[in-house]
Formats: sequence, C-alpha cells, structure tokens
Amino acid sequence: MDVLRRFCLVLAVAFAPVGASLSAQTAPARLDSVARRIVAAARYATFITVDGAGQPQARTVDAAAPDSVWNVWIATNPRTRKVRDVEQRSRVALHYFDTTSQSYVAVTGRARVVRDRQSKDAHWNPAWTPFYKNRDTDVVLIVVQATKVEVVSPGMGVDNDPVTWLPQSFAPRSSPTTRRPSR
Repeated sequence: MDVLRRFCLVLAVAFAPVGASLSAQTAPARLDSVARRIVAAARYATFITVDGAGQPQARTVDAAAPDSVWNVWIATNPRTRKVRDVEQRSRVALHYFDTTSQSYVAVTGRARVVRDRQSKDAHWNPAWTPFYKNRDTDVVLIVVQATKVEVVSPGMGVDNDPVTWLPQSFAPRSSPTTRRPSR
C-alpha cells in the first residue's frame, strides 16, 4: 500500500468515533477470491484442534480446496489424535500461509468426522490415494465447516487494520460480508 493511503487509513482510525469501521474494505466477492488464491498457493494448512486437556494441537495437513461455502475436507487415519480431538470438541481452525506473497488465510469453524464411503468418494482428493490402501477402513474424512474466514494480503490489496492489525474477514455460510473490526 502506498504511504499516502496508509497515512489516510491511520488518520481515519485515529479520528473515527468508537464503534465506527474503516472505509477501506474489500468487496466480499474479491475477499473470497483472494482467500482462495492464497489457499491454493499455500498448498498445505495447519489444522488446529483442542485436546482433552484443553490444550491447542497443531499439525500440517493436505486439505482439499474449499468448496463454494468454505467446507474444507481433510483425510486422515481414523486412529489419529485429530479425530479424537474433533469428536470431543468440534471448534477448530485452519491456517494457510503463502510465503511467496506473504499472505495468510485463517479459517475458524466446526469440524466433524465423516466415515461413510459415499462421502469419502464424493470428496476424495486424488493426492491422498497413495497414503490410504483401503478407503473403507484406513481413512476417515474430517470436514471443517467455516464460520469465519480472515484474509491478509497486502500484495493483493487486502490489508489488515493499520492500528489494531485485525484482518478483514467474512462469514461464508451467511451472505458474505466484509468486516473490518471497529476500533
């Protein structure tokens, strides 16, 4: 972002009434498009769950691309910690970081474990095939149903709040609206 634009945003925040939002918002469709580009470029995601002791657990996953409402499918061994974590506590997060563009997408939502063969076939990513010899017994899917998608990509014109650093976000399950957190 050029210096003058950043300065204007800083002034807008400094003099905005409490509760007012910034005017430099990205259109929802563009925010969604930028988020999908970052996810594709990142290739892998960090999947964060909460374990039985209430501690966050992070691991790298090879997630399928999000669908039109930001459902994200992940294949895993049915005996992993992440399956147990999701079955106990459904609130999760996915984090994608593209090193080339220095951009990120953070997805929060609810997850559930999917075991039926029909769903596995419908949402299968061919990249997973070498890791699972028997799709009936060796794999389950976890679907993350996004409730919020946060995006930061200065190179693609999606900046966070210059004062609070809060990212722009949208809720894909409802009519997507871009939101800048208020001061």
